[in-house]
Formats: sequence, C-alpha cells, structure tokens
Amino acid sequence: MERVKIKDIAQQLGVSTATVSNVIHGKTNKVSTQTIERVQKALEENQYIPSMAGILLAQNSSKIIGIFINDHEKYEGNVFNDFFISSSLNELSKEIEKHNFFMMIKKTKDPYDIVQFSSMWNLEGVIMIGFCEQDYHYLRNQIHIPLVIYDGFCEQSDRFVNIMIDDTDGGFQMGQYLALKHDKALCITDNLEDMDLNRYNGFQKGFQKEIHLFLVPMEKEKRWKYYEENFDHIQQATCAFALSDYYAIDFMHFLNEHHIPIPDSMSVAGFDNTLLCEMVHPSLTTIEQNISSRARIAIQSILALKEGMKIQTQIQLPVKLIVRKSTK
Repeated sequence: MERVKIKDIAQQLGVSTATVSNVIHGKTNKVSTQTIERVQKALEENQYIPSMAGILLAQNSSKIIGIFINDHEKYEGNVFNDFFISSSLNELSKEIEKHNFFMMIKKTKDPYDIVQFSSMWNLEGVIMIGFCEQDYHYLRNQIHIPLVIYDGFCEQSDRFVNIMIDDTDGGFQMGQYLALKHDKALCITDNLEDMDLNRYNGFQKGFQKEIHLFLVPMEKEKRWKYYEENFDHIQQATCAFALSDYYAIDFMHFLNEHHIPIPDSMSVAGFDNTLLCEMVHPSLTTIEQNISSRARIAIQSILALKEGMKIQTQIQLPVKLIVRKSTK
C-alpha cells in the first residue's frame, strides 16, 4: 500500500498543503477550528503517518543528540562490538531518554560527516568518542552547538567540554597491586600515545620492576603471530597488564590456546571494567572507570551549554582497581 502524502490530503479537502502541514505540526493559530477538525479527521481516515524528524525540524527543536564514534581500524569493522563503546552508548541512551531527547548514532572516520549530520538533523548537541585533537578544533570552528568529547587529549578550550579519566593513576594502581607478587611483567598495547602512554607511565611508576613492553599489531592474526615470535618473553614473565580489557581478554585466549594456566602461571589484568570482564573465565582483574557518571556529566553539560551557562570544560574522573580471579 502506497504511503499517503500531505498533498493527497490537501487535494481531498480542497485546502493547501501548507494548511495540512500546519495542522500536523501544531501551527494552528491562523487555521479555523472547522478546518483543523476536517484535516484531523482526514488524517485519521487515511491512516497518515507523519515523519517524526519532519515534525521536530519544523518545530525548530530536533531534541536529537548525536553520538559520533571514530570507526578506527583497530576495531576491524566491528566498532559497536567493542564493549567500551557499547557500554558507553547504553549509558548515554539512559541519560538522553531521561531528559526526553532522542539519540542518533553514527560511526565515521571523517569529522566532516559530523558537520553534515549536525546541519541535516538540526542536532541539539554532539558527543564524540575516539577522535583526535585536530578533529575537535576543526569541528568547534564549523558547528555552533554544544560539543562534548570523551578522552580528548588536547589543550583546554571553552568551546567544548572534555571528559577524561585519570589514566595515569589507573596504571599506577595496577602496578602497585601486581608488584606485590610479581617481579617481571608484560605490558600490552597497540600504541604509546595519549591515554595509553599515561597508563603505561603510571604502571611503570607503580610496578618499579622489570617490564617488557609488547607493542602489538591491531589485527588479531598479526597480533597472535607477534605473541608466537615473543613467546620466550611471555614465559619469562608471571603477569601481564593490557592497557584495555579487549587486549587483556584476547591475550587470555592466546594463553589458553597454549595451555598456560591463568593465574597460576600468568596473572592477567586489563583496563576499563567492561561487561565482559565478569563473563570470561577466570574473571578479569581490571581498572574501573565509571561509564554511567561520564554519560550523566556529558548530557548535563550539553543541557547547560544550551542554556548558555558557564560550566567546567575539563573534567577528570577517578578510577579504581577491581580485583578478580585472573590475578593472584
């Protein structure tokens, strides 16, 4: 069945399309009560389904907050399968719905897409996850709506709100904890920049013993080959700290494949405390960041900026060690 259009209703009633549109969008100041009733009756009889986006845009208030995720190559095309990303989206969804807004999600590598979608959908605010400093400053000069970023390693600016976590302290807490029972450690990451560098530096300061750094490839097949090539170093260490839960759990799978018991022969720990940490066996020791607090602050910041309020633009949230069965 072909969808009924506004022009069909207008032709049926002998009124203009503008009149029908005004009734749909609640702009009835200049429309007679009789005409309103005729249009509403015709809409009901024809089972007309309005475009929600059209209604919101016509009201000059989309009530839409855009969440933009960097579709980085490390996700190998599966960015929404990452537990940090999915957990963040889940908490943001709760906060957005609590304030009667809508959430639009877009993965992209190109910040121009954010400009385009912000304009196309008349977004009320934007939250960015996983982008870099040049992207933030480019966007701040291109769009003039509230902008919140997760983990923006850049200079503080009054033009966007940057919500970070204390990565250095997280690494430090893990280093101190593992140093209680271990003398040689592996540290696993795919880079030594920004948050990963802070986590590594904190770990070094807390552990203060021998650390062998594994700078691993992002692709799983190449990463496991790297582990094979460095198997001697793996056997020499008794603990491993991966700078994300993703790499920690992946390394646990590698150890299981090679019959290295966890934690008897190798303690393994991660960072983020995603949902999967309690689902793997043994459950993963990790550093917890409060994803729900970050989401709440992100939405509160957007609402405050919409009202023109002056707020804190650089926010650092604390983290804490969560000990589970993957370490001894």
